[in-house]
Amino acid sequence: MKAFVVEKIADREFAADIQEISVPKCEENEVLIKVSYSSLNYKDALSSVGNPGVSRKFPHVTGIDVAGTVAESNCNVFKVGERVLVTGYDMGMNTHGGHAEFVKVPSSWVARIPDAITDKEIMTFGTAGLTAALSINELTQNGVKPEDGAILVTGATGGVGSIAVSILNKIGFDVVAISGKEEKIDYLKKIGATEVILRDTFNEESKKPMMGEKYAGVVDTVGGEILANALKYIKYDGVATCCGLTSSHELNTNVFPFILRGVRLIGIDSVECKLEKKQAAWEKIASKWKVDTLDSITNEISLDEIKDAYELLLAGKAVGRYVVKI
Repeated sequence: MKAFVVEKIADREFAADIQEISVPKCEENEVLIKVSYSSLNYKDALSSVGNPGVSRKFPHVTGIDVAGTVAESNCNVFKVGERVLVTGYDMGMNTHGGHAEFVKVPSSWVARIPDAITDKEIMTFGTAGLTAALSINELTQNGVKPEDGAILVTGATGGVGSIAVSILNKIGFDVVAISGKEEKIDYLKKIGATEVILRDTFNEESKKPMMGEKYAGVVDTVGGEILANALKYIKYDGVATCCGLTSSHELNTNVFPFILRGVRLIGIDSVECKLEKKQAAWEKIASKWKVDTLDSITNEISLDEIKDAYELLLAGKAVGRYVVKI
């Protein structure tokens, strides 16, 4: 079968390209999936260059998301022919991932694809969409409502950010998007942003320990200084979620928003969260949270185009979601 394989050539030197490899054998309590679509994520791009925080076993097939059909089942949970998907866990990290014609995984990683959504659509969401949905779940389940005020979304042109903007708009929230890409303001408004603030402008305005109350909640995808500044603007009893670190893994902040406004900061992990929680999020994504802007945020590519797309992701030039047709 064809697969996108990363090989270690020497210490800190890696090569990645399409190769012909063997179809994996399905062992006990495993499922073999015939892949129809996968997607690209920042973590995939890091894996492709041998980032030790993501992948340590080589040769390695990238792809932390996959959708397709059960080709072989060695468990009593899934039957041959069922439409399924996998996101997270160790797939695409140190276990071969979805950028191949077939992938085998433990059955405990597998979720069913809801009938109301196609394989391509669910991979347009993928890990990014799941992360956005889990973030928005935390806002709504902690009492944040559209009438409370706008939601600030950071890193808004990225995969998680773009989908978060679209879902929030779909369910009635005003959305203020932060981006470093001035040329993408029209794109962000097209997918649902009410207002767009450029990253440098936002950081310039946020030098005090506390700022005026502006936002009912924050969906942060970048970490660092932007998250630290966003916390200063959250209204009383508001909620911020954090799921990324493309700006920085460090958070230099103060306690005032937490002790004077009761602000809550909630971490989001879509990798190891319980399968039941993932399945519930997918059901929402396929129904009341299914957005009609998918075409605007989707770039469909083939296995042969993955390498070029990784370069864009690593350079911070990617916009929206990359869906890989296998």
